[in-house]
Amino acid sequence: MKKYQLYATMGAGFESVVNKELQSMGYKTKVENGRVFFEGTQEDIVKVNLWSRTADRIKILLKEFKATDFSTLFDEVYAYDWAELLPVDAKFPVQGRAVKSKLHSEPDVQSIVKKAIVNKMIDQYHRRGFLPETGNEYPLDIHIYKNLARLSLDTTGASLFKRGYRIEHGGAPMKENFAASLLKLTPYNGTHPLIDPMTGSGTLAIEAALIAKNIAPGTWRKFAFDGFDWFNTNLHKEALAKAKAEVKSLEAPIWASDIDQSVLEIAKLNAHNAGVLQDIRFKQVAVKDFTTDLENGIIIANPPYGKRLKDRESAEELYKQMGEALRPLDSFSQYYLTADPNFEKYFGAKATKKRKLFNGNLRVDFYQYWANRR
Repeated sequence: MKKYQLYATMGAGFESVVNKELQSMGYKTKVENGRVFFEGTQEDIVKVNLWSRTADRIKILLKEFKATDFSTLFDEVYAYDWAELLPVDAKFPVQGRAVKSKLHSEPDVQSIVKKAIVNKMIDQYHRRGFLPETGNEYPLDIHIYKNLARLSLDTTGASLFKRGYRIEHGGAPMKENFAASLLKLTPYNGTHPLIDPMTGSGTLAIEAALIAKNIAPGTWRKFAFDGFDWFNTNLHKEALAKAKAEVKSLEAPIWASDIDQSVLEIAKLNAHNAGVLQDIRFKQVAVKDFTTDLENGIIIANPPYGKRLKDRESAEELYKQMGEALRPLDSFSQYYLTADPNFEKYFGAKATKKRKLFNGNLRVDFYQYWANRR
């Protein structure tokens, strides 16, 4: 089978998480800022899209070249065999990025690449003047960094965080692959209890259940490769059938609670859509009143950040309550994500380890308190 040069993209700070995930799938990898490169066949394109919990997209690197002027960019793009990749009616939007490069105008870069592809396809397909672009979508990407241009085809389509189970949104929900990446930064593997005492729309608890039950996160969705006319359509069906046969039973309890009953109803609906409603114990309870008889597990939460002054005061009061209720549960490793640099002060304990991350464009810290195992 033909091998492709592939790469996964991810949010800032999660390169090592995605790298580890790909290595655990058996791939040899090379890491760059925002990308992890690996080789694979069509089968691997299906497998990684279906199973990656932490990446954003999986792309095929089509061509790499130096480009310091527009005529070189045009010629290099034109030289590619586009008829092998794109049918005559292909819809092929071109996304473009240029960083620290002579060709810094992104709209110009995009339009030159588009023009080069159109001209080549008109020549290859012996068309006159235009291409219909009424068929399936082949999302293309041109990225120029320090004058090195990379031309790629996105095999994913809508970002991998769009699992398809989250219908209702409670406030500003955490992206699914961000939640899964946080879980991957903990020792969680489904064999110990997990508690999310501020669950919101339930994303952390649901992603934990998917990990624990070995459910492929891409189970409910389609991918861009499903529409590529040269792609073997049986591979996706076969991989999905195999994934469904490998689902396990839950070993250890998952608890998710929140003070807000209406938000919990949204979380339950999302869990139902993900097929894990029976695996998560949802309960309405304020964090200050939280108690548990479980031991030796993981507590993970994404408490409110309190960006505005009035909100900040209530967030800091909440951190105090978290400290009083949760800190004594010292057989649990505890993990808290917040943008508040004073979190430790109000929680009442210094973290064992702190990791800087970005939730969207917001700089956040992942505070880690390691357990005293009993």
